[in-house]
Amino acid sequence: MIRTFLLLLLMTGMILPASAQLTLEECQRKAQDNYPLVTQYQLIRLSEEYSLANAAKGNLPQISLSGKASYQSDATTLPFEVPGVSFRGMPKDQYQVMVEVRQNLWDGGIIRNRKKQISAASEEATRQLDVSMYAVNERVNEVFFGILLLDEQLTQNTLYNKELERNLKAVCSYRDNGLANEADVDAVQVEILQSHQQRISLENNRRAYIRMLSLLTGEQLEESVHLTRPDTPVLTESLQIRRPELALYNARQYQLNVREQALKAGIRPQLSLFAQGAYGNPGLNMLKDAFEPSYLVGARLSWNFGSLYTLRNDRRQLDNERLKIESNRNLFLFNTRMQLTQQDETVRTLREQMKKDDEIIRLRTHIRQAAESKVANGTLSVTEMLRELTRENLARQDKALHEIQLLLTYYQLQHLTNE
Repeated sequence: MIRTFLLLLLMTGMILPASAQLTLEECQRKAQDNYPLVTQYQLIRLSEEYSLANAAKGNLPQISLSGKASYQSDATTLPFEVPGVSFRGMPKDQYQVMVEVRQNLWDGGIIRNRKKQISAASEEATRQLDVSMYAVNERVNEVFFGILLLDEQLTQNTLYNKELERNLKAVCSYRDNGLANEADVDAVQVEILQSHQQRISLENNRRAYIRMLSLLTGEQLEESVHLTRPDTPVLTESLQIRRPELALYNARQYQLNVREQALKAGIRPQLSLFAQGAYGNPGLNMLKDAFEPSYLVGARLSWNFGSLYTLRNDRRQLDNERLKIESNRNLFLFNTRMQLTQQDETVRTLREQMKKDDEIIRLRTHIRQAAESKVANGTLSVTEMLRELTRENLARQDKALHEIQLLLTYYQLQHLTNE
């Protein structure tokens, strides 16, 4: 029993810390699942299915019902009399109810092309949605790394407070020994209070960032949640751009190609079979004044040449739209490469700065320690010593800032290229 209890306790101890940690990949995945636009993927797919099903029904027999009643001022009569035959001529009032069934045999490819247009439009809508969803990752990155930076600043604030508390004890000792006065003690206490104020501001900012991350991921995150610092992403030197925007431009180009095929389908002939059944007066025998049923079957060939008038301009319009899409693609690639160049320079600058951070901290620590010794010997004021302590703290904050900025820049590069 005791062994089982210890095992459960160990497992709980292993699970709880893991559950309190959150990685960047988890945040991005949860934000993608939680973003309101994600439901539109299903809506686009359903819309495509319904539209394709409707387009396919164009190959089914088409049934139409029509009726008419008319009265005319004159009617056909024989201009002579036939002996032994009584003919009154066609009636002036005529009536007819007709049902026609038409079966498409060849429509020139209109229905097939309509299906392609539906699929192409659905593909473009999906790729446009991909672009919007991809932008969510950038927002997650900004919030995530903002929290990491605040965590580093809070850590440095804690270390700074410890140094101030240590110096407060030392200065109080110096005051008791006559090497410092009450104003020196007050100066250290002021620095402690200001450090506490800074911590309150940092904690409030972190709390706000946690709320933003909660909204993005759709989960209520505790303020004590620990974010795992991600590893530096591995990027190729060539930095090939594989953004979803490029897939969107390809989808738009394909849609134009389908529209061009539709122009060709519109100038082809159409062939169909038809069957008509009617009841009316007169029937097919125009010389008989009586209500009779009738039927008619046959084949119909139609060829509309009207679209030839605008075919050339329609093609020119499509070519113009292709040029616009290609121009937008080139503009996107140009701006993205500009951003990549800027981010690459930022990486280079941060790397150079980080090479000096440790040396600056080492020197600042040495200066601060020397200042504390001088204060102990009575050759330096407490105010000047606190100034050196603040500068050391700022140097440590600069290093933490540079580390987070460099990591964020790498992920911005990754986001720009989608590698």
